[in-house]
Amino acid sequence: MTEKIKAGTTEKIEGRLTIYLGSAPGVGKTYKMLQDAHVVKDGGVDVVIGWLETHGREETRAQVGNLEVIPAKTVRFEGREYAEMDTRAIIKRHPKVALVDELAHSNVPEAGANAKRYQDVMDLLEQGIDVVTTVNIQHLESLHDKVAHITGVHVRERIPDWFVDRARELKLVDVPPETLQERLVQGKIYALSKVESALAHFFQIGNLSALRELALVEVADDVDQRLDAIRHHPRHEPQDKILVCVNYRPHSEQLIRRGWRMADRLQAQLLVLIVLTNPPGQGLSQDEKRHLDRINDLCQQFDARVLMRNAMPTAIGPTIVRVANELEVTQIIMGQPVDQPRWRTWRNSNPVTYVLEHAEFMDLLVVSNVRDNAS
Repeated sequence: MTEKIKAGTTEKIEGRLTIYLGSAPGVGKTYKMLQDAHVVKDGGVDVVIGWLETHGREETRAQVGNLEVIPAKTVRFEGREYAEMDTRAIIKRHPKVALVDELAHSNVPEAGANAKRYQDVMDLLEQGIDVVTTVNIQHLESLHDKVAHITGVHVRERIPDWFVDRARELKLVDVPPETLQERLVQGKIYALSKVESALAHFFQIGNLSALRELALVEVADDVDQRLDAIRHHPRHEPQDKILVCVNYRPHSEQLIRRGWRMADRLQAQLLVLIVLTNPPGQGLSQDEKRHLDRINDLCQQFDARVLMRNAMPTAIGPTIVRVANELEVTQIIMGQPVDQPRWRTWRNSNPVTYVLEHAEFMDLLVVSNVRDNAS
């Protein structure tokens, strides 16, 4: 961070983060970022390009103009060479503003200490450098399941929502789905050889419209939260508590993401209860351990408080209700129970039914567990 000496103390000043958000590739995020950068540069501000990905688009490349470009570094990995952003070179150059394209990018393993580009951006911000960057809505961690449901595509490169929340400004770059399809057909987004496949899959009008709506809602929520912070400064403590009930299965990640979206909008505290039902003395399998690690990582991203309890399969419901009462939660989120033998239903051990009957003055949201056919 940049250090500022004031009244005998050292005050560290962090750089300002601006994010250009789009609904899909080709909306013009990078183009607009470069256009705006020239306006800033003409105003006397020191601006450099830390990383630029034109995807072969001449119109985008032409926008570079007289902007200084920090050369990429070459990284050798598994016998091949890759170009990566040179974060150290940018810090050494120390401009006022650095443009960093493709925020969700995953670095080559040998590129440096950071696995993700957003972590490189964090390093720049901590050095007092303002960063302007670009990302599409499908890369937000909390929207992973919704995007997969809409498009049938599981996005591998994702960024934590808290990073987007720390942006000083979130700028939406928006075009109608029909315009986006026209750009695709003209070869302005992908090579012409990929156009037919893209139109038949990701770039269908329905997909683009749904993604556009997600982007619009995200920006609208951001504006609402900023206005709310201004009106209620200093910020009040959360009044609502949301308890997400999970185990060590993959569906649990979807529940946590759903819970975080609700908690973020309500400014509520997010709690995650992990109920383990393995018999005494029986450890978790490797798959179960891996899923449990992923749940803990996700909870850390979302700043959720994690609680873990052991219970017999027939006592899951009572365990949830007991914890909910102890923590005085206002909302409970559970997944649809897997098919159970009739004798369990007869004994009324269905946890959803038990919670519904015994969790007084709490809202219950049951999320369906749809079979995953996405590729």
